[in-house]
Amino acid sequence: MTESSPTVWGVGTTRTLRAHWALAEAGVAYETKPIQSRSGETQTDGYAALNPKQKIPFLEHGDVKISESYAIVDYVFEVFGGDRVYRPATSAERAASNEWCSTILMELDAHTLYVMRRHGDLKDLYGAAPAAIDAAKEYFTKLADAMVMKLPAGPTCLLSEKISVADILLMSCLDWAVLYQVPVPEAYGDYRKRMSERPAYQQAFDFNFEVLGVTHKDLPR
Repeated sequence: MTESSPTVWGVGTTRTLRAHWALAEAGVAYETKPIQSRSGETQTDGYAALNPKQKIPFLEHGDVKISESYAIVDYVFEVFGGDRVYRPATSAERAASNEWCSTILMELDAHTLYVMRRHGDLKDLYGAAPAAIDAAKEYFTKLADAMVMKLPAGPTCLLSEKISVADILLMSCLDWAVLYQVPVPEAYGDYRKRMSERPAYQQAFDFNFEVLGVTHKDLPR
């Protein structure tokens, strides 16, 4: 499979950032289709035939077609990551990784940040719900606080000296929170700074958010 170059559809969201960042960390040359969410570009007959979910990001690599950001990052790291990235090798390591990824995806992404997006940015479609947004912000901070104890103490990534799938998921959610002006616990400061200094992160962030006129330097750390 690795003899062909993957193609990624999607730019402009923190979820599409995950795909571009993973490929940058793995050092993979790839093609990009810079379509955007809620622009009509995901609703075309051609894209709907490729990805019936009509969501971004979407990755195609030969016969492999993946339409969820977590699955894309995991696939890229497994196929292309080599010794550049961290991959769990034992049951205990997989459990630790799965715990991080599950909490990030379900609690931070789906149950808090996307609630804010749904009833804030997309209120014309889903309806304004200020109380739901306020509750989501409070819950984000509460869950982020609860996870602080699992942060590494030294200059490392979450699970190793090498970057993992969990790092890409967590940092993208922390950036998402900052973009939405949601308080991020101070304990994440050193971690966010370390992640933001990674060349692959900076490259992917600036490419992904160029359409919005935002660079990695614009986010407070």
